[in-house]
Amino acid sequence: MFHKRVGKTVAATLLALSLLGTTPNTGDVYAAPAISVTLDNVPLQFDAAPRIDKGVTYVPFRTVGEALGIHITWNSSSQTVKAAGSLKGQLTEVLLQVGSTTATVNGKKVKLAAAPLQLEGRVLIPLSSFSSQFGVAVAWNQTTRTVSLLSPQREMHLRAFYALQSFQERDLVPSMNSVAFGWSRIDREGQFTLQGDEYRLPAAAGDVTPQSIVANAANQNIKPYLMVYALDGNGELTKVLSDSSMRQKSIQGITASVVENGFGGIVLDFEGLGYKLDAVQQQKLLNDYVKQLKASLPNDISLSLAVPPLNSAYKGYDYKTLASMADDIILMAYQYNPVGTKSQVPEPNSLVDQAIQLALDAGVPKQKLLLGISLSSETPSSINDKLGLAKRYDLKGAAFWRLGLFRAYNDQMESAVNTSVVKE
Repeated sequence: MFHKRVGKTVAATLLALSLLGTTPNTGDVYAAPAISVTLDNVPLQFDAAPRIDKGVTYVPFRTVGEALGIHITWNSSSQTVKAAGSLKGQLTEVLLQVGSTTATVNGKKVKLAAAPLQLEGRVLIPLSSFSSQFGVAVAWNQTTRTVSLLSPQREMHLRAFYALQSFQERDLVPSMNSVAFGWSRIDREGQFTLQGDEYRLPAAAGDVTPQSIVANAANQNIKPYLMVYALDGNGELTKVLSDSSMRQKSIQGITASVVENGFGGIVLDFEGLGYKLDAVQQQKLLNDYVKQLKASLPNDISLSLAVPPLNSAYKGYDYKTLASMADDIILMAYQYNPVGTKSQVPEPNSLVDQAIQLALDAGVPKQKLLLGISLSSETPSSINDKLGLAKRYDLKGAAFWRLGLFRAYNDQMESAVNTSVVKE
């Protein structure tokens, strides 16, 4: 397969600008057969097909610009486009004019390989005019006729789950904004506990105690969360949610454990709701539980909820109501692959993309949504796809399951994550 580099990086403003309300000027432009565009290995859908004019490829840009977080404005009187975005914290502004081979970049004149043109009410910019203004890498695959774009590194909120097996990777904690410690659960008898077989406070190792690990994170301005796991495998979680006495007892236990051990927040990971039992009823039960828990927490304790995706079999989660009560929502957009699939088989990008869209459509604000990523399912290459989706939808950030898996399968995973995102 032949790959040809078309410049080192692409200025998002120089990709193509899809603007309505302009006067057509078609020239010799015609639709290119089957040209596709991907951003971070996930296809982009356009309302107009990419075009070719005298051997130069033009690609409609509005979709790309929005996916890259670039603000675009059109001035019909001057026939100019202004594109503004940031790269590594620095604002970049590009001005383009239809018919002109000169652009203005941060006040300086820059020569273009070809002039922007108008076609069917849109302004298009040639592929060959790409530059490094917004740090987006571009490649052209002649065999598949695909333009591949790679988004630049972006700051976002990063959270990792710290399980019993994560101690050896504790040096990665400073690269996170928050850490959820998986040390508690509501057990199969409906009791909240820190002493279970799978989820428990780890034993002290000399001066290193669970409390010292939590305090060390907090001292570095990394918010420590206590993760509370529960599963409705045989209706045991539903029993707790339905019984006022058991509900109150578990909430008291959670609240006391958070305060006593120095946690700054709670992540509720209540799984399996709406699979076997009535989904609407279970949504109400969970809403009531979260409302009661929220009311019992001190004001400085954050509440996060880990939920399955809406394109899964678990329908017992009222996304909009939960998001209105929680400080953020972790979308566990994984485990799409069949049971028994070996590790390092990436989750389908299309289903993860769909899960994000469904969550946003259901009423979860993007500034509250963290994309959950299972490191056991991803490779250093595919992790960029998932993080690219978090960037594309301008989500709050990403949550990694789990810290102990960063180096379990591939020593390049940490580097791959750092190339794509960095903590805010």
